[in-house]
Amino acid sequence: MSTNTLTQWGIDTTHSEITFKVKHLVISTVTGKFKQFDASVETDNEDFENARIAFEAAIDSIDTGNEDRDNHLKSDDFFNAVEYPSLSFVSDSFTKVGDGLYRLTGDLTIRGNTRKVELDAEYGGTVVDPYGNTKAGFEVSGKINRKEFGLTWSAVTEAGNIVVSDDVKLNLNVQFTKN
Repeated sequence: MSTNTLTQWGIDTTHSEITFKVKHLVISTVTGKFKQFDASVETDNEDFENARIAFEAAIDSIDTGNEDRDNHLKSDDFFNAVEYPSLSFVSDSFTKVGDGLYRLTGDLTIRGNTRKVELDAEYGGTVVDPYGNTKAGFEVSGKINRKEFGLTWSAVTEAGNIVVSDDVKLNLNVQFTKN
């Protein structure tokens, strides 16, 4: 007889952020975030080993601090928010690789293109907040190649430098609430 207990966790969007960084003109970095997102975690027992994780972000909520740039990112040159209103991730595995460290592997879908990605996750701990809610925190990071997901717009400067790097750094600081 199994002693596993299925536990559901929902994201606390007030205490979470989904950000990305990409090199611009090779000399500086542009940082952006998704302001609307949802995520869930399903675990067996009380630990997160082999957790099942799902995530979705609304493309229309992209924010880089510049409206013109945001509109360009939402256009067909990049995300095409009209045809592909969200990006999503579904995990295949969440494996402990060290003390508080995990490897998160799964399928990331952007603009209708699904690719396997590996991300690093650092477990920040689990606590009970002042209202009696059990919370767990993670910082997830990794890098993807935007062109593998159909984000192929490119330009070069007069000197031959690329305008936008192909590599995009992802950083998710997330807090989940036990349901």
